[in-house]
Amino acid sequence: MQYLIDQARVYRARATAHTLHLGGLTERTRPRAMFIACSDARFTPALITAARPGDLFELRTHGGEIPAYTPDTPTGESRTIEHAVNELNVSDIILCGHSHCETVPTALRDALAASDKAEADHAERVPLTGDLTAAGHWHVLAQLDNLSNYPCVVPRLADRSLRLHAWFHELETGATLAHHARANAFLPL
Repeated sequence: MQYLIDQARVYRARATAHTLHLGGLTERTRPRAMFIACSDARFTPALITAARPGDLFELRTHGGEIPAYTPDTPTGESRTIEHAVNELNVSDIILCGHSHCETVPTALRDALAASDKAEADHAERVPLTGDLTAAGHWHVLAQLDNLSNYPCVVPRLADRSLRLHAWFHELETGATLAHHARANAFLPL
């Protein structure tokens, strides 16, 4: 903890070298994209994208999970997504999973226990096997399906003013893959 405190204390001195950029941080935020990712401390969206402060509107959740939309029960996730889509008018939302995610095996078991339909819904895109990489890919696509059904997202997808992207970051190699629908595969960016 002391390391973090020390770094926070010297931040202003380090930031002074970037005052031109930091001055813009007091203006209204205009992120380049929304980035939804796992809250795992080993994974840092700004690091893999070289994003500067203000470039990404981040939503970090346990396992990068996006709950199915329920109008009667708003969640922090749904409100954050609505803000990004309706207020910030982002044109891209990246949902990025990562290798060695400890949430994926549990999420996979829960999905299959809840409904045999879960496997059928996603088997055409990413077959479910014992391979945790394939399960991680499936997990990202399942969250993207949930996201694509949010009422604020549906019309923006229909008028093509919003694009959804499924990414998967390999912690062990540093490679980031993107899902390509035509190839039905996650391929290097």
